[in-house]
Amino acid sequence: MEAVLTHLRGAIERGEYAVGDKLPSEAELCRRLEVSRPVLREALRALQVMGLTVSRTGKGTFVLANAVEEPTFGDYAASDLIEVRRHVEIPVAGYAAVRRTPENLDHLAQLLERMEGETDTTAWVAMDTIFHIAIAEASQNPVFRKVIEEIRDALARQSAFLNELGGRREQSNREHRAIVEALFDGSERDAVEAMSHHLDRVETTLTSIVHPGRTDTPTKGGPEA
Repeated sequence: MEAVLTHLRGAIERGEYAVGDKLPSEAELCRRLEVSRPVLREALRALQVMGLTVSRTGKGTFVLANAVEEPTFGDYAASDLIEVRRHVEIPVAGYAAVRRTPENLDHLAQLLERMEGETDTTAWVAMDTIFHIAIAEASQNPVFRKVIEEIRDALARQSAFLNELGGRREQSNREHRAIVEALFDGSERDAVEAMSHHLDRVETTLTSIVHPGRTDTPTKGGPEA
């Protein structure tokens, strides 16, 4: 799928398919690229998330832009989502470290174990959002949980995007384990650092997908989280 995506993205960015052009049919692309329809459809979905194409029911897929600017996940732009996550989830992890209950820790430990053993991406993504909601629950502040639930769909879309294109699942599992271990230790500092590192990696991977070759570190402008 990544190879198909790279090929189609390159063709659009080089102008082989101009803005407004209709891409060849799925059947034709499958024939040309020698891939199955499910693989092609995954690549086409990724192009849409990147903002390069738009799918029109009954008409096909059309080129919307010739360069990737910023993907959106549900109703939210990627940069807006990561900014909010930094200012909410980092302090929430700190609160959770000092306020978590034995029930919170048991739930997180079981969830982490299931995620580390899960091989299906769709199931893993669903548990990923539950994991972040569980951290908010452990903070014992219902407002934090409400905020995370509000962006739950966007988190799931972002998680699926990063896992499909950035191979993030195993790395995320390690980062999640570091967060949970900090909560078990009751260390506010370690929990904050672990969540901050997790979000740094999310942003870095997203940047590598949207802007291949860019090596700058995540931006942390504005007030500190």
